[in-house]
Amino acid sequence: MLLAVDIGNTNITLGVFDGQALKSTWRIATDARRMPDEYAALLHNLLTLKGVAPDRIHAVALCSVVPPLTGVFESVSRNAFGCEPMTVTAGVKTGVRVLYENPRDVGADRVVDAAAAVHLYGCPVIVVDFGTALVFDAVTRDGDYLGGAIVPGVGVAAESLFTNTSQLRRVELVKPKSVVGRNTIASIQSGLVYGYVSMVEGMVKRFREEIGEEARAIATGGQAPIIAKETAVFHEVNVDLTLIGLRLIYEMNR
Repeated sequence: MLLAVDIGNTNITLGVFDGQALKSTWRIATDARRMPDEYAALLHNLLTLKGVAPDRIHAVALCSVVPPLTGVFESVSRNAFGCEPMTVTAGVKTGVRVLYENPRDVGADRVVDAAAAVHLYGCPVIVVDFGTALVFDAVTRDGDYLGGAIVPGVGVAAESLFTNTSQLRRVELVKPKSVVGRNTIASIQSGLVYGYVSMVEGMVKRFREEIGEEARAIATGGQAPIIAKETAVFHEVNVDLTLIGLRLIYEMNR
């Protein structure tokens, strides 16, 4: 079995593949203070709870945007699972040519998402990742990663409202009854949900004008279902896109 690990700024997403089938997934909080032994014990417990024997993990593929944790999980792979991890870095075959001005500046998760999107949906394709940051990525008709756009994620925007104002509060990220909020909570929810919906629709439209009107738009990330269900702009919502991309890239580099 293959353990895929996507280390993000807020969450670490994990998935176990048996061949091409994604058997189980987990999402845990990112904590750079944890030691390799702590993560090893946590992974052992998570696997066991889902009925996956840890000794069945024969390979680990990971991508990370948190440098201090990259080495931690590489250590976990070697010591807890007895295998050398495949870490997505420059030099690893991904099947996607990166046209960024400095390819090393592109987050590994963005390249992994692009590789998965091309494989699953063809190109041109637009990937919208609803994570700590809201990231738009564009892949050309030729399957090349062109670039994208980055804005604060929905959760970051909500937390910023709470921490930087005197009278606004934390709210549950759900759709309010109407766009025009009749109280403060509903007003914040409207701004976060419908505001981001409108931004996503506008950005996807602009991306299509540049890379092709036929480009499919794919939503991924933990908050994707909340926003995506309020718009018809997406061809599909695939919250496991990064994990699938890690499996594909692992297979390319075997």
